[in-house]
Amino acid sequence: MAAAPINCPSCGFKNAHGTKRCVSCGSRIAEIKVERTKAELLERRYQQDAFSVTWLFIALVVQAVLTGAIIMGLPQVVGALDFEGSHGMITSIAIWFIGGLLVGLISPGRTFLEPVIASFVVAIPTVLFLYKTETVFTLPPILYIVLGAIGVMFALIGSYLGERIQLGPAPKTE
Repeated sequence: MAAAPINCPSCGFKNAHGTKRCVSCGSRIAEIKVERTKAELLERRYQQDAFSVTWLFIALVVQAVLTGAIIMGLPQVVGALDFEGSHGMITSIAIWFIGGLLVGLISPGRTFLEPVIASFVVAIPTVLFLYKTETVFTLPPILYIVLGAIGVMFALIGSYLGERIQLGPAPKTE
């Protein structure tokens, strides 16, 4: 059975076991075990692990379905509801916050950037839809853009809170 390859500490290239210098960058390879202190582990506790395309698509589906169902679908069912102008944008901000919170709660690991990117992608057609369909409650176009940006920030807050709730309280330092 072959030994596992050794990753270069400088460039990350996978070298054969027993190699003294990296084949890619030439730096010296030593089998280093990185031991982190408890304080360093606590500092990294709430940091993003890695970007996950899978969770980006999941977040995109969650944000799109929630936004489409409430902003575009609910007024079709309940005639008294009219998400137009500022009402539609404020409702969208709340929807993106809740969508970020949901994805933060269910995603494994620390992935809070994916809901932010998903809400940005969903915000573009939502802002255009609300701007094009306004009749009574009109807003200037720049205000739609500002409220869309606020909604994306609220998605970040929601996803970060979801991750914090999922991870639970930090262990006490001794």
